Amino acid sequence: MTIDTSSRPKSKQQVAKSKKTQIVVVGGGAGGLELVRKLGAHFGRKNHDIILIDRNHTHIWKPLLHEVAAGSLDANLDEVGYRGHCHRWGYRFYYGTLETINRTKRQVIIAPVHDEDGSEIVGRHAIRYDYLVLAIGSVSNDFGTPGVRENCIFLDERAQADRFRSKLLDHCLRVSRRMSADCTVNEYVRVVIIGGGATGVELSAELYNAASALRLYGLEVFDESRLKVTLVEAGPRILPALPERLAKAAQAELEALGVRVLTGVPVTSAEKHAIITKEGERIEADLMVWAAGVKGHALLSHLDGLEVNRASQLLVRPTLQTTEDERIFALGDCCSCLLPGTERPIPPRAQAAHQMASMVYRNLLRITAGKPLLDFVYRDHGSLVSLSRFSTVGSLMGNLIGGRLAVEGRLARFVYTSLYRMHVLAVHGWLRGLALMAVGKVNQVIRPRLKLH
Repeated sequence: MTIDTSSRPKSKQQVAKSKKTQIVVVGGGAGGLELVRKLGAHFGRKNHDIILIDRNHTHIWKPLLHEVAAGSLDANLDEVGYRGHCHRWGYRFYYGTLETINRTKRQVIIAPVHDEDGSEIVGRHAIRYDYLVLAIGSVSNDFGTPGVRENCIFLDERAQADRFRSKLLDHCLRVSRRMSADCTVNEYVRVVIIGGGATGVELSAELYNAASALRLYGLEVFDESRLKVTLVEAGPRILPALPERLAKAAQAELEALGVRVLTGVPVTSAEKHAIITKEGERIEADLMVWAAGVKGHALLSHLDGLEVNRASQLLVRPTLQTTEDERIFALGDCCSCLLPGTERPIPPRAQAAHQMASMVYRNLLRITAGKPLLDFVYRDHGSLVSLSRFSTVGSLMGNLIGGRLAVEGRLARFVYTSLYRMHVLAVHGWLRGLALMAVGKVNQVIRPRLKLH
């Protein structure tokens, strides 16, 4: 393996940079992006070099991907460009994919970057670190189910959401054209979603919201009645993170929209246009989405001896340092953090990534000040699930009050919307964040309801 370690004579500027404390953050998701903003704003560029590495050029909040997939959200309006963001907040951005790390030399190894024709743009190279933070998120867990990787679409990143939206619009157009040509034809767009967690439930509802608007944009004979969505959950009920009463309310709302909800139905395989259940039922579909679980990226199991669990998540101490290396932190979905006195690791949620980013930030400041590190304390603020414009259900406060406060309707919708606003403020700061919220309100009025390209 050839690695460019910049062994050529260094300029005065490069020598000055090498003397700085270098903090490298891999992953520009909700937690990683918030962390580099805080570090850049606090340290500046004088004595510290804050670096963000990501394999994408822009960031989109992952809980919004189901809206991107349905076309209800134009990601071009909500995405954050890393290069512009880093200029504003005092960190540096490197476009690339983490390949491995060298803990002895304190280096992250970045894979070669190629253009769309396969030509190499940047060769494999190493970036040194004094402290490293891994925040690369998670990927869908197919549990080794045959045919899923080949035939189902995942919603782990924007490119996958864009691919689903493109295919969905193609199928809607096909149905509309056939019915326009022959009014006796009875056609449908069939979508099967495997996984009754928040992503699967929210996508099911959002599809009906999008379908109801398509007739306003050239598909005159297409509406939500032309959509057949089947939501398949292996567990006894959907939304296991919510109280049973709210889960039943959400299921009733989905079924009122027209969603066929199947619970206690494991999927054993996937074919090109169908899934097969454990009972042998064949459910045919034009589009199949797998949203049945998450795990860490496979590369995490090969990071120079760092300890992982069965789901390829990095094991961390209560300080969020990895168990094998105190100079390496991990946060968000890519890590497994079992706090003292608890029976289960912290769940992979956006609120956990946000809280972990704040704790890693505080601990990095304490390291530079020579102070002892703090243990992470997770505060469960509850769970909320949006059924698009139709309803919102959830529970607030979680273990803060020793139980759950069930909420529905307008209050739940307000809190759900507030979560995204908090993310915007964490990433952009108060002044720019409030301005972006105002622009978002204007766009709701002047922009089309759906993204159709």
